[in-house]
Amino acid sequence: MNKTHPGGILAAYQHVDAAAAAIKALKAKGYRDVTVYTPVPNVEIAQAVGHKVSPVRLWTLLGGLLGCASGFALTLWMSYDWPLVVGGKPVGSVIPYVVIAFELTILFGAGATILGLLFHSWRTRQAGAYDGRFTDDQIGIFVACPVERRPAVEELLRHSGAVEVRVET
Repeated sequence: MNKTHPGGILAAYQHVDAAAAAIKALKAKGYRDVTVYTPVPNVEIAQAVGHKVSPVRLWTLLGGLLGCASGFALTLWMSYDWPLVVGGKPVGSVIPYVVIAFELTILFGAGATILGLLFHSWRTRQAGAYDGRFTDDQIGIFVACPVERRPAVEELLRHSGAVEVRVET
């Protein structure tokens, strides 16, 4: 399914500082539907856009804790259900079961990470305009806006140091 982007303004930037300043200026003017393309992750751009910490890491933590608890519960339950005294050790000795608990921590943590990723990426957005230069050396900012607000956005982006600004329909 090919989603078309809404109309708006697409700007290309050479410098990170200029792009971050433009994003902050757009946010200050009230534009919320801003899509940013960068060739590499950048802290200044992420802070300007306002990216929050991913909630997927909480899924990983909960999955890992559930895996660890279930690893110990499974092994202890099996020890007391079929008691075998080996070498005079107590039936419910915890130390030998650390390996199984660790393995289930990793397994459940990885599974929960995948589930969290799928859950949080369920909602998709409409794609913005794109240019191949944004994978090489430039930073792109696409602002979806109605036709009557495009001249003001275009002027703001030009004055913030954009190399190129064009209208996308």
